[in-house]
Amino acid sequence: MRIYEELFIVKPDAPDEEVDQFVEQLRTQLTNAGATVDKIDKWGKRRLAYRVGKYREGAYVLFQFSAGPEMVKEFERRLRVSDIVLKFLTVRIDETLKTAGKAEEGAGQAGGQARRVGSAPSAPGPGAAAGPGLPVQHVTEAPVVPGLPKEN
Repeated sequence: MRIYEELFIVKPDAPDEEVDQFVEQLRTQLTNAGATVDKIDKWGKRRLAYRVGKYREGAYVLFQFSAGPEMVKEFERRLRVSDIVLKFLTVRIDETLKTAGKAEEGAGQAGGQARRVGSAPSAPGPGAAAGPGLPVQHVTEAPVVPGLPKEN
């Protein structure tokens, strides 16, 4: 089972009782199918970035749940056929959690290689290569800036 977040926008003129009933219906559908609902957040009415249909604002609802991919497909189908849902977005967040865990793991294994804050790597000396096969270029004159007098 994977972890998903489902954010959907409900019509602003839908009564709160109807929205609550719809959210409860979705929650029972998920739990009856064997999924676990981790979190349900109602963000309330917010202004939309652009007009959707004839609406400029909508009520946002966020579901976080663990389920299989076939359950997500059915969940999205129900949102698509619902009259009160304007838009929805499904995001699989277990991949994000995996990559965050790997990044923390990698940072913890760099023991002894830590650099002090504020210290910069030493610059190559004169005549040393700036990179693999790149010579260091020395500037002997100040650059000429149009509109400013030349310095002597």
